[in-house]
This record gives sequence, C-alpha cells and structure tokens, in this order.
Amino acid sequence: MALDGIVTRAIVHELQSLQGARINKIHQPTGNDIVFQIRAQRGNRKLILSVNPTYPRVQFTEQSFMNPQEAPMFCMLLRKHCEGAIIESIEQVGMERVIHFNVRQRDELGDVSFKRLIIEIMGRHSNMIVIDPATNTILDGIHHITPAISSYRVIMPGFSYVEPPDQHKLNPLETGEQQFMEKHRENIDPPARFLLNTFSGLSPLIAEEIVYRAQQADISVNGENENPYPDVQYIWQAFSTLMEQVSKGEFAPVSGLNAQGKIVFSAVPLTLIQEEEKHYDSISQCIEAYYGDKAERDTVKQKTSDLLRFLQNERSKNIKKLDNLQKDIKEAEGAEKFRIQGELLFASLHELKRGDKQIELINFYDEEQRPITITLDPQLTPSDNAQRYFKRYNKYKNSLAVIDQQLIKTHAEIQYLDSLLQQLGSASLQDIDEIREELAEQGYVRNRNKRAKKKRKDNRPTLHVYTSSEGIEMYVGKNNLQNDYITNKLAHSNDTWLHTKDIPGSHVVIRSQQFGEATLAEAAQLAAYFSQAKESSSVPVDYTLIRHVRKPSGAKPGFVIYEQQTTLFITPEEDVVKSLESTIKS
Repeated sequence: MALDGIVTRAIVHELQSLQGARINKIHQPTGNDIVFQIRAQRGNRKLILSVNPTYPRVQFTEQSFMNPQEAPMFCMLLRKHCEGAIIESIEQVGMERVIHFNVRQRDELGDVSFKRLIIEIMGRHSNMIVIDPATNTILDGIHHITPAISSYRVIMPGFSYVEPPDQHKLNPLETGEQQFMEKHRENIDPPARFLLNTFSGLSPLIAEEIVYRAQQADISVNGENENPYPDVQYIWQAFSTLMEQVSKGEFAPVSGLNAQGKIVFSAVPLTLIQEEEKHYDSISQCIEAYYGDKAERDTVKQKTSDLLRFLQNERSKNIKKLDNLQKDIKEAEGAEKFRIQGELLFASLHELKRGDKQIELINFYDEEQRPITITLDPQLTPSDNAQRYFKRYNKYKNSLAVIDQQLIKTHAEIQYLDSLLQQLGSASLQDIDEIREELAEQGYVRNRNKRAKKKRKDNRPTLHVYTSSEGIEMYVGKNNLQNDYITNKLAHSNDTWLHTKDIPGSHVVIRSQQFGEATLAEAAQLAAYFSQAKESSSVPVDYTLIRHVRKPSGAKPGFVIYEQQTTLFITPEEDVVKSLESTIKS
C-alpha cells in the first residue's frame, strides 16, 4: 500500500498546524469520506478523512464535493460531537497507520466534553470511529463490525474500543544498531522482506528504497560483486539515515516512476525513481496529485456499471437497426423493376393464362429490347399477377420514405447514446443521478429517485463552474440536464457558447461579454477535455454567441443547432484544466 506509517507520520506532522483550530462544518459526501471545514489562524482549510477501501487517506484538499440532501447517520453523530469543537491534538499511534483526533467542545449542558476520532488506514479494513476517551466506549463507527464478523474486535455503539491486532513488530524510530543486527542475525529472508517483517510502518516501497540505497553504497565502496544483496552494514546505514530524517520530521514528498514504470509516491526522497520525478511542498499536495480523482472515479464506475451496460446495449441495437435499414434501402431501390414487370404483364395479358409459372417477354423499356423472364404465381389470374408486381412496387416505394425517417431517427438515437456514454466517462456522483433522472424522463429506465426529485429546489441541476486566469466564470455541463440548463436558461444572449465540432461533449458557456484570448483558450480547453476527443490532438471546438444557439422543438436533451460559429483547434491538456479554480453549485 502506498500510504504507509512514514506517510502517516508526515500527514500528522503537517496537521499539527490545526492544533487549537475549530471544526466549523462537517459533511459526508460518500459512504467512506468525511470532509471537515476547519477555521484556523492561517485561514480556512478543508480536510478529507477517507476510509475508501482502495484509496484510504487523510489530507488537506482543494477539491469540491457534492453533499447528499440528507446527511448520513454517522455524519449526524460527528456533527453532534465534533462540529464546533476545538482540535486539542492530532497523534499517530506508534508508526502504525492509525491517527487520533482529540477534540474538545461544550455539550448540551455547557460542560466541557472530550471526544476522540480514530482513523484506521488499513486498506479494505479501514475505519473511522468516534469514542469517549474517558470510558473508551465506542459512540459509533462509519463501518460497523458486528460480533458475527469478529469476536476479537467489535465496532458498534456501546462496545469498548479495542486497537487493531498488534503485529509484534519493532518501531523503526526506536531501534538501535545492536537490536537491528540481532534481528538480522535471526533472519533468513531477503533484505526487503526482513525489513517488512521486522519493523512497523514500512511499505514494500520504503523497504525497497532502503535496500537500493544500501546496494548503491556497497557498489561505490566495493564495486560490483556476485552477492545479490548488499552487506548488512550498508543496510543499517541506509535504514538509520532514513529513520533519522523521519524522526526529525524532515519530509520531502516526491512522486515518480519506478523501474517497472509504475507511479509511486513517498514522504521521503526516493533514489529508485527512474522517470517523471516531481517534488511537492506538502504531503497533502503529493497525495492529492497521486490519488487525483481516482477514488471518485472508482465509486462512479461502480455506480454506473448498470447504466454503461444498458447504454452500450441500446447503442448496439441501434447499430444493428442501421444495418437492417441499409439492407432495406438496397432492396427498396430495386422497386423500379417491379413496376416494369407489372406493366409488361398488363401489356401482354392476352399471352398469359392461369397456371403459368413464368413467361418470357420483350422488355420494351430496355434500349436493346432484350427479353426478360418474369416469375408468375400459377394460382393467380394473369391480371392478379400483374397487380401483384404493382403492389410490391408501391410497397417498396412507400417504404423508402419510412426508411429515411427511421434512418434520421436512428442516427439521432446513436448520437444521443454516444453523448451519454461520453458523459458517464467524466461524471461525478451527482452527475450520475441527473443522468439517471434524464433517462427516466425519456422513458429508458424506471425512476429510482422520485423522492429526491420532489425535494430538489427550483429543478436546477448541479453546476460546474471554472474560473479563468482572467477571473471570468465558465460554466461546464457534465450531462444533458446541465447542458440544457446552462445553454437555454442560465446564459445571456451575448454570452459565448463553445462545443466540440461534430463530437459528443460538454456545453461550455463564458458568462461575460468581455474577455481576453486567455479565457477563450481556457474555455476551449474545457470543451475539448470534457468531450469524446479528450485523448486526441487538434480537436475542433466551435464557439459562437448564445443568441445563435437554439434547441429544435422535440429534440433530445442536450441537442442544439447553432450558426455563425468560429472553429479553434485545441489539444486537451489535463494540467491546464486542473490548474483552473473550480467550484460546484447545487
């Protein structure tokens, strides 16, 4: 796991600036995440406490989060016991990935009350627990562990808090050379495995780094040798040097690619980094850059798996329908031959008699007057045989008009489904609910969120707002409900509208009549980045004034037509988009 005891120590070291600060607001945007709005002397800060099974972490963050309309029970409990509280201390348990937040507030009677929020960062077993430190009683946990799950450690209100099982490892910050050597003499494992099994708080990455440093030191003194492992003295030197840095709080957060091409990060310098080495001013910045929106993307992926399958199936059906329509067109385009055969039969009725299976006639429509063989139904009269060909001719002739309508409708359907698939690729959790709502309104799926829809104020969707380097607001629609709202209701006639040319993507609106080239370029970046062509280069982006954009009557959500546009060619750059200040309005 990337977030080890050393990174945890760096986090706790950074969080010491919050001692004496007040927890102003508490939100729970997802089932695994708690966000504290903290008022400190250095200004307001936002802290995320996450027990996501894949991306557990504690860090300052600049990200925006959408909160549910009704706060979950654990959030309500935290608000009761921690909102408005003063942070007394933030501590790490040994070198483990366990952090204690000790807070002080006044209860309903005005008495001073102390509570402890424990964050256990342990992969899929991560948890967040509130206890009364005076009695060691659990008030609640974000994830319950019942006696049926574990008899050793129950996380339920009313039970005593029991620490995670002791792994009986040494604290690396308290280990001297003699103890290190004694443990090594008892060891039969390779050096990296020895370090992992002996000392708490070390990840495979840090163990590998210590061995790598030791190898480099050994080679520089003794040159290359046949022994694949460095001498224990060099391992100790590398180990003690790194632990001294950690003990003194000399952290230098870094990320980069290792020898296997995998991105790694650490709170201490990594000499094993091969490429793309980046340094950060704080461990929170490093963690934010490493995790980015991975946690949300994973949650979104889980929530959209059924929608994704449904939309892909619908798209496949429409692609198949297109193929069938194309076949029908080819067949219908041959309708003229049925008219000719009918007229030839009418002109030669005197040569026909009931029971004939075919007849050969001169085709006087052919310049060369070549004979043509016409198949007959022996059960029909000569006149009925001729009428049969005219009926087939009229059927195919009329079907061409219907097929043309179906082609237009099917192409529009595929275009609509493509836009939804693109939107799922960049959707936030709130955006997904709105996409589901849209599909329910369009009759594709059943509405699973009728209550939420009734509670929503003024029927306004989530709004994603970016601020350009010139300080101008740029609105981005992440789904069709948002696209329709910002384009048809929010924007003024002289605002500028942008969209990728003939490519599914977001509507972008620059909410100003006056702006510079920088704002236009950044808005075009947003349009290209939040489109199906996100990974492409030289993406065509059209822009025009809102007054030249309109939604045809009866058109699908998010569909507009526009004119008097100018086209820019943009290569999407993630760094540019992420550098823009952004907020979410709901």
